[in-house]
Amino acid sequence: MNYFLVAGSLLGFILLASLSLLGWQLLRQNGRILLRLDELEKRLNELEFGGADEPAGLPLDSLAPDFDLPDLAGERKTLAQYRGQTVLLIFFNPSCGFCRELLPKLVALNDPASNGEPHSQQPSWPQSLIISTGDLEANRQLFNQHKVTWPVLMQKEMEVATAYKANGTPTGYLINSEGKIASELAVGAETLLALARGQGVNGKEQEPVGDGRVSRFSNRSLAHSKIKRDGLKAGAPAPDFRLPRLDGGELSLSELRGRRLVLVFSSPHCGPCNTLAPQLQKFHRKHQDLKLVMVSRGEPKENRAKVKEYGLTFPVVLQQQWEISRLYGMFATPMAYLIDEAGVIAHDVAAGVEPIVKLLSEIANKTPVNY
Repeated sequence: MNYFLVAGSLLGFILLASLSLLGWQLLRQNGRILLRLDELEKRLNELEFGGADEPAGLPLDSLAPDFDLPDLAGERKTLAQYRGQTVLLIFFNPSCGFCRELLPKLVALNDPASNGEPHSQQPSWPQSLIISTGDLEANRQLFNQHKVTWPVLMQKEMEVATAYKANGTPTGYLINSEGKIASELAVGAETLLALARGQGVNGKEQEPVGDGRVSRFSNRSLAHSKIKRDGLKAGAPAPDFRLPRLDGGELSLSELRGRRLVLVFSSPHCGPCNTLAPQLQKFHRKHQDLKLVMVSRGEPKENRAKVKEYGLTFPVVLQQQWEISRLYGMFATPMAYLIDEAGVIAHDVAAGVEPIVKLLSEIANKTPVNY
């Protein structure tokens, strides 16, 4: 009897130990999964917002890179000339729709300000300084049209923007009277306008930290983000947009109503996107009664190189970061939507080369071929 009692106790101990070991292994495995998920969330957050914990761009209190650039009249100016005053440095492109939307608001802010005082007499408001790119005459016409009176300087390509780690437009920094970076990289019109008013991104007055420096901007973390990330479903209205075309001018989704449209999201640095590019061109050549539009990211120069390499003849428009991808519910490339004549999504999102090729094949089987 004692033998069976001891054996039963030993068996129970072994079973309990095994369950404990299994539980520990499961806990360890789940911990690894959670760490992986946390890392993926951080990576996605960097793609969407430029980093959850660390801001993109130059660090606060670092010395702002100096430059020597011509203004619209050909007179050369340097950042050092503005030492002693706070400067709002804005990177601009006349072919950027968001920049053109920002300009009249900035002009209104720089002219008659609050309490009837001119902008230059508001001690808490910085001196605006624009660094633009593109065609000189196009810049002159645009800034003359809006009666811009503050300095507009011209960089050749993106050499100054690159030094400031400003990879899109409109973006900018607040630079204090000592020539140091006094804000994180500001992205978008509203953020820049808030800085121009001496405010932060939430429209509230920022407490100074040192000379002319504003407190750190708050970035939403992915864990608290409720942004849709799995794409829009068939039957949903396709969100409208207006973006600069790579070959000049602008293109809006509403202009394409009445025709079926394949909308492809891409990037010049995306390997699968480049694999897909010749197949998109082949489809476009054979089915010109459909409209094919590519929404890309990155700099115009690298996108033009891609267009030339693959002989793309369909329209390519440029989003600044992920703002249009965000509207369409997925931060990924390549992905594509079929949009019908009424501007309604006619097929669930196709994400990846194979799903997009399959979507194109399904469309092709129902569409006459042009030779």
